[in-house]
Amino acid sequence: MVDPEKNTFLTGPKAILIGAVIISISILLHGGVIKIGGRSIAGTVPTQPTTQTPTIPNQPPEPQAGPVELLKDEDHVRGDRKARVLLIEYSDLECPFCKRFHPTAKQVVDEYKGQVAWVYRHFPLDQIHSKADKEAEAVECAKDQGGEDGFWKMVDKIFEVTPSNNGLDPESLPKLAADVGLNSATLKTCLDSGKYAPHVEEDYQGGIKAGITGTPGNILLDTKTNKTKLIPGAVPFDQFKTAIDDLLKS
Repeated sequence: MVDPEKNTFLTGPKAILIGAVIISISILLHGGVIKIGGRSIAGTVPTQPTTQTPTIPNQPPEPQAGPVELLKDEDHVRGDRKARVLLIEYSDLECPFCKRFHPTAKQVVDEYKGQVAWVYRHFPLDQIHSKADKEAEAVECAKDQGGEDGFWKMVDKIFEVTPSNNGLDPESLPKLAADVGLNSATLKTCLDSGKYAPHVEEDYQGGIKAGITGTPGNILLDTKTNKTKLIPGAVPFDQFKTAIDDLLKS
């Protein structure tokens, strides 16, 4: 028989501690998206959990996008800027799920020739990926030299080589620039200046207003009807296809 006075492994403080750990892990990694409660920067306040009405099991509410910034001149676009549907991705270059999603976004543009364009915006989660901010600035510096082609080559290269989760050595960024045909010294000078830090922050704050809470944070915007659909996480191509086809039918 089990002595009830000794059977304390799953009761009391130990049970509470184990439960807290499990909940924390499930919040961090959920549905192919890395989430975080706020960004430690001057002038902003980290978001706090809010009380929500309990939902019916297995029927979670569909996420909704907030006000989404329309296409800007400084946005980076793969595909036709005049495409009807925009896939706006808020991304973190050290996020493993963003790395996984990167080829999927390329596939969307390739499959919907001229109908869907991919808009890349920065959303570095610096509370867990302290190197992501400088990487975001580096790809902007690459654009200074090589235009949109230079930007996308640098983004592709970083996702190709980084092990994610803060695994890329920042000192390697100038070399990566040279690998894609850019001048490494020029990129380092630009990066050290912090020239593009405000732009990265502007993208991040725009993502917050649009309802982005983790990466990759994806929003489909139908420029004809102004309908939006928030699709968080590194979801497969088929899920995007269903959503895009629904928008194009309207």
